[in-house]
Amino acid sequence: MDPNVKVPFMITNAQLRAARGLLGWSQARLAEASGLGIATIKRMEGERGPLRSSAENVLKVQQALEDAGVFFIDEDEELGQGVRLAKTRRSLVKQGLGEHPVARVEPNPRPQ
Repeated sequence: MDPNVKVPFMITNAQLRAARGLLGWSQARLAEASGLGIATIKRMEGERGPLRSSAENVLKVQQALEDAGVFFIDEDEELGQGVRLAKTRRSLVKQGLGEHPVARVEPNPRPQ
């Protein structure tokens, strides 16, 4: 990982769980998509959250979820952090986000 890469904000364990829920992904599916072990995903979603993992692992998980159409929202003065899911690949292209692999991702119908 490039040490000069700046992360805009640290995603939280609640955001990870919410993003996974929006996609209908199990922890195993997220582990597969991010190239990490399921134990790492469980630790990141636990009480202490992503702080229990390396920045590189957090970025891998965040990228996998974003590639599937999840948007992470940082908190501001009025609202807390959250997640949103892109409606379609067309909406992503329309927003200027280019081609996006949302259409090729098969969500798990039974989240764990």
